[in-house]
Amino acid sequence: MKQVFTIQKILNNNVVIAYNNIYKEVVLIGNGLGFNRKKGDLVPFDEADKTFLLTDEKEMEQYVNLLPYIEEKLISFIHELLLFIEEKMEKELNEHIHVALTDHIAFAINRAKKDIQFSNPFLFEIESLYPKEYSVAKDVVQKVETQTDVLFPEGEIGFIALHIHSAVTDKSLRDINRYHSLLSKLVTIIQDSLDIRLEKNNIDYHRLIQHLHRAIDRADKGTPVGEENKLAAMLKNEYPICYNLAWKLIKVMQNQLNKPVDESEVMYLTIHLQRLTHKF
Repeated sequence: MKQVFTIQKILNNNVVIAYNNIYKEVVLIGNGLGFNRKKGDLVPFDEADKTFLLTDEKEMEQYVNLLPYIEEKLISFIHELLLFIEEKMEKELNEHIHVALTDHIAFAINRAKKDIQFSNPFLFEIESLYPKEYSVAKDVVQKVETQTDVLFPEGEIGFIALHIHSAVTDKSLRDINRYHSLLSKLVTIIQDSLDIRLEKNNIDYHRLIQHLHRAIDRADKGTPVGEENKLAAMLKNEYPICYNLAWKLIKVMQNQLNKPVDESEVMYLTIHLQRLTHKF
């Protein structure tokens, strides 16, 4: 049975507020959805090639309040970008990306037109941790530049990649940025403690941040990694500096996340740290 919505208000040619017995009041977003329609008209949900549905009250309110500040043709273009992202990621997008990405791209265009430059300190890490999202974000930036005739700084690819990652994993940008901030802190501690400078294009650095990110994620979710007492004892004896540093990193994670971290993480961190000193 097809979902049918009754239009309550037309916001523009592509966005309408509608009502449905199942979803109640929603925002429907689709190319040409509001064109030649009026209040009380019925809209089949699958009428457009793809119609997005906003059901969260807070997201709806934020999106509706955002619309007056954005050109209608840009709203339509961003809708096409979201379709492109969903197709490339092969996953349904969390509805919060409609507000977040619309807001981000609109202001990013304004910044670019004013030639406001900035850097993204986590650009390498974002590409390393989320390669698919980064690749899709690169295509999105290219499409925006072609459409608007403005040039984005490279850092925008990273920020858009984070929005995509957030939308396909249902993680909030706040949590994702919290992970990255902690990751950066751990890397700084490692460099200072071992008196080394990590080269970002080095495979060992790539492996380290991959592992730290997974360790943070496991700790945040309370996922155990198992226990190997004999291996732990061997690592403690053979590589005491890296073993003690691994414990220090675990303590920092615990304090930042305010959650316990599985002690078995120490073993894996010790191995990665030892690789960095080229003595393993």
